[in-house]
Amino acid sequence: MLEVDQESFFEAVLFESLGEEVAVRSFRVMAGGCINNTIQLQTAAGNYFIKYHEVLAYQDMFEAEAKGLEILRRNGRLVIPKVLGCGKILSKSYLLLEYIDEGRMASDYWQDLGTSLAQLHSNTQENFGLDHHNYIGRLPQSNDEYSTWAEFFVDRRLEVQIGLARYNDLISESFARKVRNIYPCLGQLFPKEKPALLHGDLWSGNVIVGGNGYACLIDPAVYFGSREAELAFTKLFGGFDPAFYFSYQEAFPLEPGFEEREEIYNLYPLLVHANLFGPSYLSAVERVVDRHQ
Repeated sequence: MLEVDQESFFEAVLFESLGEEVAVRSFRVMAGGCINNTIQLQTAAGNYFIKYHEVLAYQDMFEAEAKGLEILRRNGRLVIPKVLGCGKILSKSYLLLEYIDEGRMASDYWQDLGTSLAQLHSNTQENFGLDHHNYIGRLPQSNDEYSTWAEFFVDRRLEVQIGLARYNDLISESFARKVRNIYPCLGQLFPKEKPALLHGDLWSGNVIVGGNGYACLIDPAVYFGSREAELAFTKLFGGFDPAFYFSYQEAFPLEPGFEEREEIYNLYPLLVHANLFGPSYLSAVERVVDRHQ
């Protein structure tokens, strides 16, 4: 049953974002709303996608996500949902996006995703980081800029998550020291590449098949970082089709030894997941760290 207050909120969002009154015919709760409410709005003017939460929860989350989506749209050829509105109404923060119809994979879906991601990664800037901070999941992601990837990865990625895990008593001081023992070797381990524009949270759950049969990326955590870190992240929870990695390598070959570096990059998402969902991810962190002592 459509609640009057909820319907009024949706229609107020549509009016503020589109500049005209649009009546909501119905709505459908979408999967994946563990942080935000995620809804498909069905209206006389078409379908829309809205994410919202109480204002006090995450003050600037949607502003950061909107910026990230627009950066990806401007600098790549992958399908990215258009941002239609972002703001606060009736004590709720919202992000209104175009609704992406889902389709069937084109025959060259994975090859196209590989070459398109390589093109996105060709965008660069002088430093690693970004001109604003954002979020990964519901955790703040600091993007202060650094001249080297190793310094950025240690200070703005690993150390932030280690500090949060210690604060929440998820790890001991000895566990933290063990992770920190690998820091001195990272400068020599990582290849010397320019910063690459990254989606930042690229796993299978943030890639959908659009109505045209090709990939659409959602829920970014954008920054300029190591492209190897992005590719490592894609492998963390099952990985993509082999055709994706083959076409990426053809378009933008990786330096030799990526397979040995891959697990180091994934310390960051593993620590993020430990801080979001609990200590079950920490055994994987410890195994990686032990191999590099």
